[in-house]
Amino acid sequence: MTVQQLIDALSLTVFSLSDPQRQVTGGYAGDLLSWVMGRAQSGDMWLTIMSNQNVAAVALMADVACVILTEGVQPDPTLLSRAQEKGVNLLGTPESTFTAAGRMGALLA
Repeated sequence: MTVQQLIDALSLTVFSLSDPQRQVTGGYAGDLLSWVMGRAQSGDMWLTIMSNQNVAAVALMADVACVILTEGVQPDPTLLSRAQEKGVNLLGTPESTFTAAGRMGALLA
C-alpha cells in the first residue's frame, strides 16, 4: 500500500506530502523518540502525538514512510517546516492512537 492509498482509505489530513507513492510496509505507534529511533522499521507508518521538530529528524533516521499525528494533534510550525524541507510525509487523524492503529493495521493485513 502507498502513502496516498492510506490517505484515501482513511481520509487522513495531509500536512506535508513529498512522496505519496512511498510504500507502507508496516506500522509503529510510540511517543518516546529514542524508543521509536531504535524500533521503527524502514517503511513503517509511525503514529504519534508528538508534534515538535524532533519528529522530522526521527522520521528521517528511522526511514519511516510517513508520520501520522493522532488525537487531532496539529504539527507545530517548526515541525511542519522541517517536514516540508526534508521531505517527510506528515499526516493527521482525529482518531485515538489505538483506533487509528487498529484501522491501519487491518489495511495492511
